[in-house]
Amino acid sequence: MTTQDFEPKEIAGVSRRQVIHALSLAGAAGLLAGCDSGAAAPSDAAAAGPMPDDLWRASAGELAAAIRRGDVSSLEVVDSHLARVDAVNGHLNAVVRVLADEARAAAQAADEAVAAGAELGPLHGVPISVKDNIAVAGTPTTNGVPAYAEENAEEDALIVTRLKEAGAIVLTRTNLPDLGLRVHTDSYLYGVTRNPWAADRNVGGSSGGEGSALASGMSCLGLGNDIGGSLRVPAQCNGIASLKPTLGRIASATGGSMSGQLMAVDGPMARRVADLRTAYELLGRYHRSDPWSVPVPLDLEPPASPVKVALVPEPSGGSTHPDIAASVRAAGEALAAAGYAVEEIEPSMAAEARRAWEVFLGYELNTARQALKQVMSPDAYDFLVRALDMFGVESPTEYEAMYGQRHRIASVWQEFQEDYPVVVAPIMTQPPFVVG
Repeated sequence: MTTQDFEPKEIAGVSRRQVIHALSLAGAAGLLAGCDSGAAAPSDAAAAGPMPDDLWRASAGELAAAIRRGDVSSLEVVDSHLARVDAVNGHLNAVVRVLADEARAAAQAADEAVAAGAELGPLHGVPISVKDNIAVAGTPTTNGVPAYAEENAEEDALIVTRLKEAGAIVLTRTNLPDLGLRVHTDSYLYGVTRNPWAADRNVGGSSGGEGSALASGMSCLGLGNDIGGSLRVPAQCNGIASLKPTLGRIASATGGSMSGQLMAVDGPMARRVADLRTAYELLGRYHRSDPWSVPVPLDLEPPASPVKVALVPEPSGGSTHPDIAASVRAAGEALAAAGYAVEEIEPSMAAEARRAWEVFLGYELNTARQALKQVMSPDAYDFLVRALDMFGVESPTEYEAMYGQRHRIASVWQEFQEDYPVVVAPIMTQPPFVVG
């Protein structure tokens, strides 16, 4: 099978440089997704245009509206996505489990509800994908390693429950690197996931299976998580949309390590920004199981106009590819044309913030090295050890002191964002790297 056989048709004939340039823009585009506070989920009227012959090409909002109107059935939509998985997943290896029987049964029930005139949720009958470290009842939460291959979940994670309550149907589970601890998706249990735009390029991690599945049309809306870029990096690598939620925005009942409690969040991923917004509206609600959870509405009073934007095309601390810097500046020009006050300025203490992340995560992973070695592949463990050695975090004194530093960093950033509510910067400063 050639690359062209499984690439989305929209990029047929596009040069490699254009693809990489487009992917570099995705990081800025993901940040811009939250800038329009007046945006709303598509209504039936807004999504009433002709549906594509291949239903998998449609957005979640378009599919939900068409199902509500009776233009298509949920079963037809599910079957279209199943056919797409059959067509492209053999090469991409983004989907690791297909819940065909369960999804088709749920779709039939969804169609019966439409026929009965029942009240329908915003995502009624729409199939979704879920990363394989998020619990879906009755299926293993493998975390990409053989040690957890039979760890069947007894109940859904809260983020899954909330999309199911909105009518969504879980169709597939997607790949991730071992325990989610890598920026490239190659798991001990399932192997490597490929980028549908350029098969020799990194798909990102750790929600790389989601990124590839969404970009290639196997899914229109998915669920992942992020502690150090795991939603955002695959979004940039695959040219899709995602945002890392602020802690407390999307409730999660999962505890875990202290660094996980402070920095890890669940969140949605999508091909369309409008679908991402719909998911945020459904997921961003208070839940008593999460002590960080807060009932903050998605639409708040907008800041005073003109809104100031901090543009960071070339972050300090390393090099930035010219295409990526140019893409961020293009995003700034678009915002300026829309009436925003754009200024090239970098927030203070960016390097200190990065070091805090290294210390919190690095120290805790260091203490767990031997346990991690037992479940990770040799290659994945070797990569982790190299990263931890580079972080150089072994002192509990530095770890403990960093909690005080964290408060200072957060205070400085909060003050900065009082003046600049929007910060536009690349997620990764280089294009997706070449993989073997």
